[in-house]
Amino acid sequence: MLCRSNIALLALCFLFIKNTIDMRKKNSITLVEQAIILVPEFENRVRKLEQQIALRGQSNSTLNNYIRRIALFVIHFRTLPEQLNEDEINEYLVALALDPKSPSRSSFKHMVYGLRYYYRLLGMSKQAIALPSLKKEAKLPVILNYSELKELFAAPALLKQRIVLTLIYSAGLSGREAVNLKISDIDFECMTIHIRQSKYKKRPCRSPDP
Repeated sequence: MLCRSNIALLALCFLFIKNTIDMRKKNSITLVEQAIILVPEFENRVRKLEQQIALRGQSNSTLNNYIRRIALFVIHFRTLPEQLNEDEINEYLVALALDPKSPSRSSFKHMVYGLRYYYRLLGMSKQAIALPSLKKEAKLPVILNYSELKELFAAPALLKQRIVLTLIYSAGLSGREAVNLKISDIDFECMTIHIRQSKYKKRPCRSPDP
C-alpha cells in the first residue's frame, strides 16, 4: 500500500496529465458547439438549461450529460426537439435503444431524462417521455489478490496511465472524482484529498497509512 506522501505526489502527477489533456480538448469542437452551428437557436436553449440546473442546485455532471444527449438529438435531426412530433421522437429512441453500438443503457436513459427535462423547461409537459423502470442486476464486488493487482498496474503501456490507475485505486476514487480533482484539493499537511462533485457530494479522502 502506498504511503500518504506518495499518494500526494501521485495526485500532482495526475493533475499535470489532466491539465495537458484539458488543453488539447479546448482546441477541439464539442458536440454542443456542433449542434449550435447546425441549429443556432439551440444556444438559447442551452443557456436556459444551465440556468435552471444551477437554480435547482443540480450537479454539473447532470447538466453536461443532459446537454450532450440533447445536442446529439439536435445534430441527428438538424432541428430543435420541440419541432418534432411524437412518432419521430419515439422512432429515434427505439433505434437508439436497439443499436448494438450504443455505449450503454445509461446513455439511453440520459437521452430520455434530458429530453424530458428539456420539454418541461419549455412548458411542454405533455411531450415529456415516459421512461420504463429498468432493473439493475445485483453484482458482488470483485476483490483482486496481490498477483492480480501487480498485473493490473503493469498493464498500462504509458507511465501517465499507470499514475492515474494507481491514484484511483490507492485513494479509492471513482473516475468522475479523479477528473474533478484539483491541486487545491490536496492537503499536504494532513495528507488528505478533498473530493468534490462526487456521488456523495463533498467528502475528505484520507490517504492510507504506509
